[in-house]
Amino acid sequence: MLPINKCLTCSGNLEEKEVTEMVQGGGNTVSLKVTALVCQKCGERYYHADIIRKFEEIKAKLERQETEDFTLVGQSFTVN
Repeated sequence: MLPINKCLTCSGNLEEKEVTEMVQGGGNTVSLKVTALVCQKCGERYYHADIIRKFEEIKAKLERQETEDFTLVGQSFTVN
């Protein structure tokens, strides 16, 4: 059984899905696939506490420039 069964925003039905989340810190971004409860009506996402801790750990590593555990997949640039 899911911890909640209706969206707290719109009361829509929730479904467990694999989603891609972006975590930013220190000028860098990490993309990772995680499991979330996703509202089928409005798209609101609900994450388990262990997933949120993972986001926080990744952000802290990015802010400290500790990226040796991450796989570089490209570069990003900005134009002024």
